Amino acid sequence: MTLTETASENSTTRAAATRATADAGSVAGSTTGTAVPLEEIVRFCDERSRRRAVKDFPGAVNGLQFFKRGPVRKIAAAVDSGLVPFQEAARRGADFLIVHHGLFWNPQQPVTGAVYEKYRVLFDNDIALYSCHLPLDAHQEIGNNALLAVALGLRVERWFLPYEGVPMAALCAGGIARDAFAARLKTLFPRTYTGIEFGSERPEKIAVLTGSGRSVLDALDAEGCDTLVTGELREEHFNMAQEHRWNLYPCGHNATETFGVDALGREAAAKFGLPYEFIETGCPL
Repeated sequence: MTLTETASENSTTRAAATRATADAGSVAGSTTGTAVPLEEIVRFCDERSRRRAVKDFPGAVNGLQFFKRGPVRKIAAAVDSGLVPFQEAARRGADFLIVHHGLFWNPQQPVTGAVYEKYRVLFDNDIALYSCHLPLDAHQEIGNNALLAVALGLRVERWFLPYEGVPMAALCAGGIARDAFAARLKTLFPRTYTGIEFGSERPEKIAVLTGSGRSVLDALDAEGCDTLVTGELREEHFNMAQEHRWNLYPCGHNATETFGVDALGREAAAKFGLPYEFIETGCPL
């Protein structure tokens, strides 16, 4: 599947979920020729994402990670700080790129090979890079978990699984037949859907934790919840699902974490009257 085909497949549902909390439906194709100082967009993203209020893992380095010399004329978003997303941003004329997974995870790497090529694309095309990880998981309006719940038609009852005092996972009301719920997931994630179904056929509660889901498993039984939508799990979690009678739906780390950066990008573009694009990479993991 090409990048263009993947984008067409995924953008409609993601944008619909985003518009449920941000009226940004007309962002793409907004005023052209507008130029906005970099610091104004960074300030908006910091405040909207509540970046400073959420402590992240070591190496996350949330916020502006890569400076640009001139003003911003187009915003884009992608999940990862990869060479291809950087090249795509340059090809599409975007000069402010918002990502969920930034450049500086531990351990640090020498600036050679592919790392050097990534830096070179940013330098040569004067692209600023803004990273926002856990703040865009925990955010209860434009975060990955909140917007994935919206896209699935779920109502969040409360938040749980605190990290450094900030709850990360959404606990949603269930009451939907498992087959009907699985159908929603297959529609939303047609390439990455996986269902491991040993729990109830009409779950009363459904937990949502995008990206890596293993941290929430130990909390499910205590929450009276037997159904989890997440991004990725490990092989041994299949056995745990059998033993605990859980329904587990790992639907792709990348695919489940497109929502937050897309929402932030759309809102920033709408705020400043700039064009915007989301960059799909076709990642199946």
